[in-house]
Amino acid sequence: MPELPEVETVRRGLEPAMVGARFTKVAQRRPDLRFPFPERFSERLEGQEIKALGRRAKYLLADLASGEVLVMHLGMSGRFLVTQGGTTRMPGEFHHEHGGLGTHDHVVFQLSNGATVTYNDTRRFGFMDLVPRSEIEASRHFAGMGIEPLGNELSGETIARLFEGKRTPLKAALLDQRLIAGLGNIYVCEALFRTGLHPEAPAGSLVTKKGKPTEKAHLLADIIRDVLTEAVEAGGSTLRDHAQVDGSLGYFQHSFRVYDREGEPCATPACPGTVARLVQSGRSTFYCPECQKRSRA
Repeated sequence: MPELPEVETVRRGLEPAMVGARFTKVAQRRPDLRFPFPERFSERLEGQEIKALGRRAKYLLADLASGEVLVMHLGMSGRFLVTQGGTTRMPGEFHHEHGGLGTHDHVVFQLSNGATVTYNDTRRFGFMDLVPRSEIEASRHFAGMGIEPLGNELSGETIARLFEGKRTPLKAALLDQRLIAGLGNIYVCEALFRTGLHPEAPAGSLVTKKGKPTEKAHLLADIIRDVLTEAVEAGGSTLRDHAQVDGSLGYFQHSFRVYDREGEPCATPACPGTVARLVQSGRSTFYCPECQKRSRA
């Protein structure tokens, strides 16, 4: 599933084509994706200007002049293609020919600026919804969702407040979308490695007896932002069939220090450790047993 940096990369690619344009025609080619489309989906979009394109966790949010928000989620394999003049492109010099109507092109947005934005989703785990802006935070998509990891709200103090008294393994706590929204398996593994924290250490170990953040809590907050920012700048980390909005691949996977490197030498200079893998809640966790000892939490 695309993680936060991949979704932010897609948002940045769509923004120049969509913001300020109107939907002139919306072709909805099936009644549902993961969920049914909202009633009168095409009718409610056509003629509406896109005022802004934002992101909340792993969701894309297109604010419309009507006061509604087009909520979009990529699911496992969803992607957008921006087409003009028969060429699918992104800002910059990357170009490739688009193969035309595909079997899995489920929604096609024709825009007033001449662009065509196509939503393609092989597995159909993505979805779209329309929600009034005034109700967005209370909607089924965002009610109870935690803070954004990219932003000033994430800090050592925030981590201490969220994790105080928790015996939950640290990795599980970081993946809990009710606490911090948008963090996924890849980037949590990378952030824990860079911070030197064991994924099975209790989340509450980052909090002192007086409820204050430890030095590692402050460091973890900074490193989470660093890892996500680096990944966004690199275009995300493409896994399997997920691609950027222009169809090209993300390249942060070349910077992985532990993720999917089981059995390889630790990337830390002079460390004698070997990257190991353990399974937590059915998901693979990669870490260095030498750099990330539980006693160091």
